[in-house]
Amino acid sequence: MGDAKRAQQPATSSVLRSVAGAADDAAAELDRLIHERVRLGIVSALAVNTSLSFNELKSMLGLTDGNLSVHARKLEEAGYVECAKSFEGRTPRTEFSLTAAGRGALEAYLNHMEALIHAVRER
Repeated sequence: MGDAKRAQQPATSSVLRSVAGAADDAAAELDRLIHERVRLGIVSALAVNTSLSFNELKSMLGLTDGNLSVHARKLEEAGYVECAKSFEGRTPRTEFSLTAAGRGALEAYLNHMEALIHAVRER
């Protein structure tokens, strides 16, 4: 290996470790509840719609009934999503909407991701 390559290696390694360390620190602060792919999809879909039915969300995100139910329940327990159940005739209808806490959590998550992207791109 030439002298120029050897001199370059430590600098490159330290930059990579620095970026990796910053990414690890930032990842540790992420809202893990929203960071999960399906839950991020649910919250994002509800952020741009006043409300969505269970079937609309299921279709939009390509989920099974059980998968959507489990993830929606976690978001509901956290206070990020509201679930309203009603009947249309004899057919049950479940509507989801994003709460103020959910909108705030999504905004904080997006701000955090933007800061992380910005920090990595500056390197």
